Amino acid sequence: MSRLKRVLIIAEAANPEWVSVPLVGWSLATAIAAKCDAHIVTQVRNRDAFLRAGLIEGVDFTAIDSEAFARPLWALGEKLRMGQGKGFTTLQVINALSYPYFERLIWQRFGAAIKAGEYDVVHRITPLSPTISSPLAAKCARAGVPFILGPLNGGVPWPKGFDSERRREREWLSYLRSAYKAMPGRKATLKYASAILTGSHHTASEVPARYREKCIYLPENGIDPARFTGRAAPPKDGPLRACFIGRMVPYKGPDMLLDAAAPLLASGALEIEMIGDGPMLEPLKARGDQGVTWRGWMAHEDVQSVLKTCHLLSFPSIREFGGGVVLEAMALGAVPLIVDYAGPGELVSDAWGMKVPLGRRDKIVDDFRARLTALCKDHSALPAMGDAAIARVQSHFTWERKAEQILQVYDWLENTGQAPRFF
Repeated sequence: MSRLKRVLIIAEAANPEWVSVPLVGWSLATAIAAKCDAHIVTQVRNRDAFLRAGLIEGVDFTAIDSEAFARPLWALGEKLRMGQGKGFTTLQVINALSYPYFERLIWQRFGAAIKAGEYDVVHRITPLSPTISSPLAAKCARAGVPFILGPLNGGVPWPKGFDSERRREREWLSYLRSAYKAMPGRKATLKYASAILTGSHHTASEVPARYREKCIYLPENGIDPARFTGRAAPPKDGPLRACFIGRMVPYKGPDMLLDAAAPLLASGALEIEMIGDGPMLEPLKARGDQGVTWRGWMAHEDVQSVLKTCHLLSFPSIREFGGGVVLEAMALGAVPLIVDYAGPGELVSDAWGMKVPLGRRDKIVDDFRARLTALCKDHSALPAMGDAAIARVQSHFTWERKAEQILQVYDWLENTGQAPRFF
């Protein structure tokens, strides 16, 4: 880098004690802050977790209290989504309504400093959703300060043949999701953003062509090596051991996995560890499949203790935006077996994983069964694939490496030239 950058990082959702988007926001923000002169702005709900992690309020971070507007809208979203963990698109609509107030408060607090040139870059990490506009983009442009958006990810279309799964997830608004492109503020956000980090090729495809030259592909998920240590070491002899990690809901495909594995489980050639909770858990347990261990919900930091006893992650989800669980398995050398669609499909190659084509439910089941059957007969290739998976994570997907990639984007904005490419 040419010099130490002064960066204002916006991470509305950032929390080291949670998972999913808040953990991504925390991990990426703090990794960037470790490499430059950065100040993190987050929502007040994350304040106590920041303090417990050792950050100093007013020095390392600022907590913005937007609860007067955000809390009642969040409560409304929880009612409209009709079930815990359901109606994700509905919740994103609510977020799109409440988030601009958060940025309004940021401008009140930091606008003068931005206009005075006290920051070289303003970078909004979260929200990750491409449906949520950023009023700060235009304000930073007028102040002559580059504004970076992303990584953005989300909105992967529901595949054909899975409408029943969509309805069971209460995803009524997903049929109208493309309407977000007409929402106020979206055009200005894309126009005035200096760089747009896109976490998936689908998200990049939704950016109008005139803005794609400033899009840089960078998957949002990463790995903290301190959280994922050691190497998967399943028994060399005995049955193949697979692991499923995720919510027990239709689109994650736990039932498809068990249907595919049924004859192998019955014969003792395969054992499966099922980690996760959700509405399908009890009905699936009631099937009585042999060779299945039901772990239920596990703390994020404890999952690896089970995963490291397995040869592979068997994960037939048909709608994943990022696929963080795939990277977590790869970090331990557990080979991923996934459906070739969206996030997981972009993370996995034949060198370190296995993919089956996206198709109708019965086709996915048949293809998973064929793969599992072949591996039960001979899984001698898995250790080398596991080594390649670990190497891939270490070279591209640790949070430190991702921070280095983003700092290259900061340098590019200062020096222009050809945009960096990492994949």
